[in-house]
Amino acid sequence: MGFTKEFNKMVTEERNVKTMDLDILETVDLVERIQAEDFEIAKGVQKVVPEIAKAVDIITEKLKAGGRLIYFGAGTSGRLGVLDATECPPTFGVEASVVQAYIAGGKDAMFRSFEDAEDSKDMGLQDVVSAQISARDVVIGITASGRTPYVVGALQKAKELGAATVGIVNNFECSLATHCDVLIAAVVGPEALTGSTRMKAGTAQKMVLNLITTCTMVRLGKVYENLMIDLRPTNEKLRERAVSIISILGDVPRHLAEGALVASHDRAKTAILMVKRKLGRAQAEQLIIKCGGSLRKALVADVAN
Repeated sequence: MGFTKEFNKMVTEERNVKTMDLDILETVDLVERIQAEDFEIAKGVQKVVPEIAKAVDIITEKLKAGGRLIYFGAGTSGRLGVLDATECPPTFGVEASVVQAYIAGGKDAMFRSFEDAEDSKDMGLQDVVSAQISARDVVIGITASGRTPYVVGALQKAKELGAATVGIVNNFECSLATHCDVLIAAVVGPEALTGSTRMKAGTAQKMVLNLITTCTMVRLGKVYENLMIDLRPTNEKLRERAVSIISILGDVPRHLAEGALVASHDRAKTAILMVKRKLGRAQAEQLIIKCGGSLRKALVADVAN
């Protein structure tokens, strides 16, 4: 039995003519054939750079004003949203409430499949209400098809509540578009395994999410040059990284960088400023606040008496 006419309209549900013989290939050839399809992913994401940049500018302004970034997705898309949100606090030092994620079926859906949950538009509406979405927030819906009821319901309600809305999809035409201020359609072609959007589509979504949060955090002053100066040193690896960053930017030996990190109460950005400008912790923190969180500005700004 073939696909319905409606499904054939979606790129993510088309059959890939280059992978029709997967089941008869030798293992090395099988791996090479599937991996060859991955080369299309970066090309698809590159085409939507202007839309990603527009989303970054919107998110930056909302977060500067005290708003939040909140993801809604189902299945693989939902899990990718949770992954991205979870990585923001240790990487950029933001509070967990600033970047959040909801997945159809709730927390249990991270570890078990609740595929029927994505079919509930009402569940998406309810999760938006539970998240207390307002006009201060940005809501991003992630769905390969662009028509997942849970995500459509979430963005529809979020838009009604005045939030800025962004869609991340992998098809050209989708019902989600009517609820989006910005639509990021990273179309990467049919999957090597027909309809398995955890593969190329999922990888494209991860790329887009990486770009959105990383570029937003750069805009918010949480990166200096290409160093994550607001990371939280919550384990040995991150502490080593923080000390290294302080040593590099402060141009001081390791033992002084370690001492500065302790004196700064584990805030690398503050420690760097303390070292570079010979300031106490309180004075350094005040200067950073005065400069809107920008280390670059704080390094050259006048120090208040």
